[in-house]
Amino acid sequence: MPTSTSTAAQSLSRSGLRRVLAILCVTQITSWGILYYAFPVLAPDIARATGWPTTAVVAALSGAQLVTALVGIPVGRWLDRRGPRAVMTTGSILGVLAVLAVATAQNLAWFVIAWAMAGAAMSGVLYPPAFAALTRWYGPRRISALTVLTLAGGLASTVFAPVTALLAAHLDWRHTYLVLAVVLAAVTIPAHWRGLRGPWPDAEPAVHVEHDDPRRIARSGAFLVLVVALSMATFSAFAVVVNLVPLLTERGVSPGIAAVALGLGGAGQVLGRLGYSTLSRTTSVRARTGIILLATSMTTALMAVLSSTAALIAAAVVAGMARGVFTLLQATAITDRWGATHYGRLNGLMAAPMTITMALAPFAGAALAGLLGGYAHAFLVLAAVNTAAAVLALASNPRIPTGRTS
Repeated sequence: MPTSTSTAAQSLSRSGLRRVLAILCVTQITSWGILYYAFPVLAPDIARATGWPTTAVVAALSGAQLVTALVGIPVGRWLDRRGPRAVMTTGSILGVLAVLAVATAQNLAWFVIAWAMAGAAMSGVLYPPAFAALTRWYGPRRISALTVLTLAGGLASTVFAPVTALLAAHLDWRHTYLVLAVVLAAVTIPAHWRGLRGPWPDAEPAVHVEHDDPRRIARSGAFLVLVVALSMATFSAFAVVVNLVPLLTERGVSPGIAAVALGLGGAGQVLGRLGYSTLSRTTSVRARTGIILLATSMTTALMAVLSSTAALIAAAVVAGMARGVFTLLQATAITDRWGATHYGRLNGLMAAPMTITMALAPFAGAALAGLLGGYAHAFLVLAAVNTAAAVLALASNPRIPTGRTS
């Protein structure tokens, strides 16, 4: 049995820890870039070339995210018991097969099923399993490792959106996906199999006996409130991202400048993540959760009421910073409250409804704008949803804290 919280970090040498972190940074950029960010670049070409309705094409990705949510629950249990090597390697193989199936889809049903396969693959290769790996291997130094990982992950769209667009300028969408499948196979399969080797340490012992039963934690009021609060916040955040360009163009900003603002918001995410370690050291769990969620609410509301282009772009950057910190808040939500003993299982349960709301957010945001007569009104509603999440999150701490929680 481990006798201290440093036992997890001792399972790999320093060079081994650096290897794992470097591997996961590379594979997160590649996996997110090909399995997620290539799609919005290619979706218009897919709809135009096949004649399939654009809404049906986009719905295939939403369906993939629903599959990710469901498969992520058993994946989390497996991660706790066996570690990330087999899970992430299998996810990589399935991801390559799924991209090949997407590229060769001859009808819409085939296309949707292929994306369902991709959804299962994403549950094994995107953030949740990578977070679980670093949480267990790095032990008490997990926050610095998670920060580096999310900084790298934030580059996925920066790298693969233009790469995909460049390929699509010379190839059709099918051949573009075939090239991307080769890249996915060449980078992630050997990297996960060879780079994630090493002993999987015993879980850190629960600080309190009440936290040693994952089923009890999952049924607790604090856990349920946390899941609801973070799901609401995720819904608001993704609805804002997807509908930011329509909001800006509605306010008179040119499409080109609106696209630049969206890109600067992505850069803001990277900047925001750089400050999370300091925020974690200097605030309690309850305080930083409230600060981050309320900051997101304020920036969303500001984008609804500001009118000048410069002010809107500045608000988009600050909103990106808040979203960037929110990613790390999600990654550490379980360990901050219940420790790392059952991180994979509990994080899988938490991530499932969050992924579902992420899948529904793009459609819901646009529907709100149509219902309320404009994107500005929709953003005010999204800000209110996020504020409600911040209030709910105040009740998400367990009765017996694992650390400084108030």
